[in-house]
Amino acid sequence: MRSLLLTFAQNLNFSETQLEEILSQPLTEVLNSPQLQQSLNSLDTNLLKETLPTAGGVLAKELPPFYNWLKNELGVKRVPDSPDHTTTWVIGFVHNQESLTHLVELHQPVPRPALEASIPRLVGMFEGVEDAQVRQEWQKAIAALCLVLVVAARERDREAVAV
Repeated sequence: MRSLLLTFAQNLNFSETQLEEILSQPLTEVLNSPQLQQSLNSLDTNLLKETLPTAGGVLAKELPPFYNWLKNELGVKRVPDSPDHTTTWVIGFVHNQESLTHLVELHQPVPRPALEASIPRLVGMFEGVEDAQVRQEWQKAIAALCLVLVVAARERDREAVAV
């Protein structure tokens, strides 16, 4: 949990207190919140679009071992066969062709503990990118998308307990 909050705090410019508050809110509130909108609007989409080949290369190299780790270490049952799925989705999001609600739908089968454990490693995939600005922007983008996933997963868990 600490590593998850630290990952979000380092990449999204939120304090841990702010993050704990965000993570306890319903998904619809977070999706419509000024905080998330500001974070998403602050992304340098031009830089992200220009560096899609760099991100695609990182994901093509790093996702297969990541998927194996998810499957074998964390017990996630439905894991993509190749990095193409994730790369295509990220490209679609950067080009405003994919929505956050669709991202949430795609990740509903992933158990919250596995999702939360995987985020620091996923964001960390970009550590090897030499250009600091490109590295930071991609880490920020991935962290913002993952924040939404965690909010949704926690909301699902709260609803399951309430039933």
